[in-house]
Amino acid sequence: MVYKETYKGRYKVANPKKYKGDLSEIVYRSSWELKFMRWCDFNKNVLEWGSETTIIPYKSPVDSKVHRYFVDFYIKVKSKDGKVGKYLVESNQKNLLNLQLSQKRKQKGLYKKFLTMVLIKLNGNKLMNTV
Repeated sequence: MVYKETYKGRYKVANPKKYKGDLSEIVYRSSWELKFMRWCDFNKNVLEWGSETTIIPYKSPVDSKVHRYFVDFYIKVKSKDGKVGKYLVESNQKNLLNLQLSQKRKQKGLYKKFLTMVLIKLNGNKLMNTV
């Protein structure tokens, strides 16, 4: 049986003033997450960022208990026209879709105007700039 090697580890931040969260607890679970962390860390338009720093409580339809969902990334960026936006970035489209469908009505406070959920897509090996 052939096992696929997982790509995970701890990320060491080069620009700690930009990171919002515990610098000793930054873990990537895929090569995509590592690339995105580097992009956030070194991109001059990313003003601040965090990994799994945003927690969304939700009630599970399976056991009716409240659980916590950790969004992959939070970023605050300055666009080309100088406007600053805050984004939640989810690296797994299926997880984001499930979260939106099950929580959109219950967690309306999360969907405020100043906070937009986006997917940053990977185009080959290059991150597409969507902001």
